Amino acid sequence: MPSVLPLSAALLSLLTAAPKTPAPAAVTGPSPQVAERLIGAALTEGHAYARLAELTDGIGPRLSGSEGEKAAVAWAKRSFEADGVKVWLEPVKVPRWVRGTESGRVPGTERYREHRLALMALGGSVGTPAEGLTAEVIEVRSLEEVAALGEKVKGKVVLFNHSMSVAADYGKAAALRTRGASVAAKAGAVGMLVRSLATASLRSPHTGAMRYDEDGPRIPAAAVSVEDAELLHRLLAGGPVKVELKLGCQTLPDADSFNVVAEVPGREKPREVVLLGAHLDSWDVGTGAHDDGAGVVMVMEAARLIGKLKPAPRRTVRVVLFANEENGLKGGRAYAEAHAGELANHVAALEMDAGGFKPLGVALRAGPGGAELVAPWLKPLEALGAGSIVQGDAGGADISPLIPARVPFVGVKVDSSRYFDVHHSEADTLDKVDAKELAQATAAVAWVSYVLAEVPGVLPRPEAPLPAEAPKAPSAAPVGAPKPSAP
Repeated sequence: MPSVLPLSAALLSLLTAAPKTPAPAAVTGPSPQVAERLIGAALTEGHAYARLAELTDGIGPRLSGSEGEKAAVAWAKRSFEADGVKVWLEPVKVPRWVRGTESGRVPGTERYREHRLALMALGGSVGTPAEGLTAEVIEVRSLEEVAALGEKVKGKVVLFNHSMSVAADYGKAAALRTRGASVAAKAGAVGMLVRSLATASLRSPHTGAMRYDEDGPRIPAAAVSVEDAELLHRLLAGGPVKVELKLGCQTLPDADSFNVVAEVPGREKPREVVLLGAHLDSWDVGTGAHDDGAGVVMVMEAARLIGKLKPAPRRTVRVVLFANEENGLKGGRAYAEAHAGELANHVAALEMDAGGFKPLGVALRAGPGGAELVAPWLKPLEALGAGSIVQGDAGGADISPLIPARVPFVGVKVDSSRYFDVHHSEADTLDKVDAKELAQATAAVAWVSYVLAEVPGVLPRPEAPLPAEAPKAPSAAPVGAPKPSAP
């Protein structure tokens, strides 16, 4: 466990100083002593990082339907019980996709020697024949370019190249990964490669979800490292290039899994629910430290710390660790269906799925007057640089099925500018998470969660969603970043 983090003099002063002029409780919020018990404990105890180590180093990858996911469910339930927080499991059927062995190479020619490709099959991809697949590569930059090339695509492996360099580019490039294989297959391609969606690379491929059109052909699909996409681009400038792909992935029958649900009952209005969400599953590469182990331990810590307060907040704080966000969103949809009858009493939903980075502020998706209700209560977070309402819509993949019920969304925005350095790669491991920043984000989540449960009024519900807003597929973009159509 890392050493605990000392309270800064500024924060300690802010938490303990008495106000010069008394004001109504609805404006000033709870007492400084309550803020100190939540924010101070999150900053100094080191509990979030220690728990993240248990999840990542102790359990490891947690792809839906895997043994790792089963172990994570048992760990989460056991951890809530140890914290004295009421917990139960809600069943979910999840897809079961297995990666298998995979390899790729550029066979040598008179122009160049053989090159091994660093690649990963995309989640949901079909495999290649056992002997592999060999074909010429054709490079494109957009889905529309595939159609424009017409007959030139037939029999080829389509390489979708792009220029993602900052986190905001993820939303622009995600469609190449999710839809590229089906678009290429309809044009007659036999395989698909996509440049990894990454903001940094040490020849590390980044996987992610893709989907096939139900009525279209299915071809093998994989992500190649940034460096290998650049290599293929250079080689293609000199003439035809072939690749050989071998992907052993397959889809097995759906498996049984669970959403892990825990809650701290409210003292006055227990039927009114503040939902805190994160997804317990991860990809089968790395150990899911930022995506979404950090989010998991933040919301678990919020429940643990709030559960120790006497008296409890006036509303119920409910934590949901969702199953299958990465490759199906079955957990988020199952929760919305199972709790359809009480969604009118969900007064706020907050999802953490943007990494364990420094908090920057609070975003809202609510009706008029929401900012005015919450902003006066954020003063204790000013010392962390997170004490204001910031621009950008709040949301998240797992809570997106709550949009039709007009549940207000709240987001603790974090500095996720380096999130896509390791996102969906072997490098998403505990050492990439800064213990101090994780503690700061945990403190912000704990405080905002308490505020939502304790403030006398509730957030006004947002307007009814437009048809285009109806959730169709998961989104894993950080709060405030463009939201793609799939994780």
